[in-house]
Amino acid sequence: MTAAGLSNKYKDLDISIELVESDQIGTVGVGEATLPHIRFFNQALGIDERDFMRATRATFKLGIEFCDWGALGDSYIHPFGDYGEPINGVDFHHFWLRLLQNGHNFRLDDYSFPILAAESGKFQIPGSDNTKIGSNFGYAYQFDSTLYAKFLRSYCEDNGVVRTEGKVVDAALYPETGFVKSIELENGTQIEADLFIDCSGFRGVLIEQQLKTGYDDWSQWLPCNRAVAVPCEAAGPSLPYTRATARPAGWQWRIPLQHRTGNGHVYWNEFISDDEATHQLMSTLEGPALADPKQLYFKTGKRRKLWNKNVVAIGLSGGFLEPLESTSIHLIQEGITALIELFPDANFEGSDAVEYNRRMDLNFDRVRDFLLLHYVATQRDDSEMWRYFRNMTLPESLQEKIEAWNARGYLLRYEQGVFLPPSWVAVMAGQNLIPSAYDRRANTLSYEDVLRKTEKIRHDSHAAVANTPDHGAYLDQYGAKAAFEPLTVPSAPAQF
Repeated sequence: MTAAGLSNKYKDLDISIELVESDQIGTVGVGEATLPHIRFFNQALGIDERDFMRATRATFKLGIEFCDWGALGDSYIHPFGDYGEPINGVDFHHFWLRLLQNGHNFRLDDYSFPILAAESGKFQIPGSDNTKIGSNFGYAYQFDSTLYAKFLRSYCEDNGVVRTEGKVVDAALYPETGFVKSIELENGTQIEADLFIDCSGFRGVLIEQQLKTGYDDWSQWLPCNRAVAVPCEAAGPSLPYTRATARPAGWQWRIPLQHRTGNGHVYWNEFISDDEATHQLMSTLEGPALADPKQLYFKTGKRRKLWNKNVVAIGLSGGFLEPLESTSIHLIQEGITALIELFPDANFEGSDAVEYNRRMDLNFDRVRDFLLLHYVATQRDDSEMWRYFRNMTLPESLQEKIEAWNARGYLLRYEQGVFLPPSWVAVMAGQNLIPSAYDRRANTLSYEDVLRKTEKIRHDSHAAVANTPDHGAYLDQYGAKAAFEPLTVPSAPAQF
C-alpha cells in the first residue's frame, strides 16, 4: 500500500522507489475487513472499483454487527452512516432519547438505512441525491488481503517501482547522525537510500532492531494478546457486514468474502489456553475449514515514535490495536497520507517528524479509546475478563467522553480521528449506555411533531430497504463478482 501510494503521488518527480520484500516471509494476512476510507485510497490511485473487487474477491460492507457485548443475547450494528437526520439543527438521537424517556421503545437502528439494509442482506451503491434516505451512507469492503497485496504489487511495478526479492538481515548506520545508511540482504547485497519505510511487521527491523525506538505497551487497557485465524467454506447468503461476537476471554470475528468466510478468535491468554481458544473457534465455524488455523501473538500499543531519524514505520511495525473495528488498514492509510503530506527533502527537517508523530499519536490514541469503549460499556460480569474491564481505570480522554454522553447525550467532537459522533452513538446506545437526559432543544418541538417526524424517517428507511437489491445479486449485477474455482477442504484437517 505504501509503495503504491508513493509511486502514484511522486511518479512525475525525480524520486526512485525500491520495494524490498521476500516471498519466503509470510504475512499476518487477516486484515480482511475495512472502513470506508479504503475507497478513497483506491480512488486516489485511479483503481477501478469493479476490477479491485473481482481481483480481491471482495464483498460490500455496511457496518459491523456486535453480538453479546453489552449483555449476553444482545446485538446491534455499528453502521457507516448516521441515524435519522438532524431536526432544527439538533442531532437525531436526542429526539430518540426524548421518545425513549416517554415510554416509546423504538429501536434506534430503525432510523438507519445501512443497518436495516445489512439486516436484510441488501446493498446498492449510494445514489447521488443526498436528500434521499438510500443515498446518505458510506460503505467499505471485505476482501482477501493477500490478493489485495498482489493487486497492488502489479500496480507498483507498472508505476516504476523496482521490486527486489530478498530478506533484510542487517543495516548500517551513519555514526555521526544515527540515520540508516543502508540495508543488507541475505545474499550480501547492500541497498542505500535517503528514506527508509519500515513495513516489516511486528519485528520492526529498522525502527526497533536498529534504532531502538521503544514501544508504548497498552496491555493495561487492551490486554488481549493472541489470536487464531482460519478460513472456512461460506454457508448461506452473502452478507454485507462483518460480525464480532464477544466471548468469555475475548471475541470472535466473521468476515464473509465471495469465495469463503474469514474467522478468528482474539483472546487474552491469562484466561484461556491456546488449545481452548482454537477449539472454541473451530467448533463454531459455519462450514468446513479450508486451512489449518494460524496462531498470532501480539502486544497492543505503538512505537514511541513512528518517524525516527530517516525511518518511518507503517503498519504493524508502527503499532497494533486489535482488529475489533477494522482499523488496521485504516491506520496504514493514515500513515501513508501523513507521509505524503510531510515528505522530507534531503535535509530531513525535524519539524516534519514531529508533526507526523503528533498526528499518528492522536490517531492511535483515539482508536484505542473507541476500542476500549466496547469492553467497558457493558453489563457483563460472567467471566474474569469481563470483571476486569468492569473495574478498570480508564484513560482520561475516554472517561470524559463517557461522562458527557451519560449526562445528556453530548458527544465531545474531535478535530482529528477516524470515528465520527454516529459511531460513538452506535456503540454506547447499542451496549445499553443510555443518557439520563438529552439536549433541551429537542423540547422546542411538540411531542406530536416529534412523533410525526421520527415516524416518517423510520417509514422511509424501511421503504428504501424494500426497494434495495439483494447483496449477492447486486455484486453480480454491478460486475464485481469474481470468476474462480471452488475452494476445496484440505484432505488432512488439523486435529484438536
